[in-house]
Amino acid sequence: MFSNVQPLTDFVDWARSSGLEIVLLVTGALLLTRFATWAGDRITQRIDDSAAETDSLVRSEASKHRHALAQVITWATLVVIYCATAVGIAQRLGVPVTGLVAPAAVAGVALGFGAQRVVQDLLAGFFIITEKQYGFGDLIRLNAPGISDPAIGTVEDVTLRITTIRTADGEVVITPNGQITQVTNLSRDWARSEVDVPVPATADVNRVSDLLHRIGEDAFGDPALQQLMLDPPAIMGVQSIDVDHVSIRVVARTLPGKQFDVGRALRARIAIGLLREGINVTTDLDTAEPTSAGTGVNTPTSTQSGSGTG
Repeated sequence: MFSNVQPLTDFVDWARSSGLEIVLLVTGALLLTRFATWAGDRITQRIDDSAAETDSLVRSEASKHRHALAQVITWATLVVIYCATAVGIAQRLGVPVTGLVAPAAVAGVALGFGAQRVVQDLLAGFFIITEKQYGFGDLIRLNAPGISDPAIGTVEDVTLRITTIRTADGEVVITPNGQITQVTNLSRDWARSEVDVPVPATADVNRVSDLLHRIGEDAFGDPALQQLMLDPPAIMGVQSIDVDHVSIRVVARTLPGKQFDVGRALRARIAIGLLREGINVTTDLDTAEPTSAGTGVNTPTSTQSGSGTG
């Protein structure tokens, strides 16, 4: 009879001491994670609101970096809370944490061989953040081994392990940082829109160049386009000569990430201007760049690029 009472008494004593502490640890961890998540959301929201209140049409590099840094700090804080809680619970359960140092070292070595990719992702993410290669809201092009077509999209989330971007089609692409072999930042400081205009070989090149120059000046005089461009479009001259046509390049420097909008507007203006002058643009050319987001027009050809690579 008394033998059954003793285990029950021991359990009640344990529940009042270690058991209660475990409950408090779990509750505290849940509250801390809620608070860390709430604080991180508030900080990023304030950063976004500050960026939206400015007159600038694009985010500043400092704002992008602060947003990405806030996300990383929030993620790291949650990891620390979970690890500390796990250690505290193990101690209350009577697990000798100090005695696990040697086995943990052996397990760590064994795990290290299998977790090399995770460590590589974390290190790559650390350098992405500290070197300010890209941040929240940047338009980037990612290249990864084994993938022929790079992913182009807007950065929505950056942690130490993964980078999440959203493409022009609305697809969400999640890439481990360690798998990124090259990243092209299409929205760093400034961008450039290049429009290659294919005109018949029989056309007067000087006349077409003068016409393109006037079209560029008119485009820069448009208030809606002028706020997107840093200077008037420049005519770079003949870029290539084919059997039946020549290609004349028009280049415009734009605000970061606005090269696609400017490229579409310039192509429309150039097509209308050439047709008005009786110059027929070649229509049987496959001139659309397949990897550029937001460029769905085939005539004239257009390529957009950013000024920075990471």
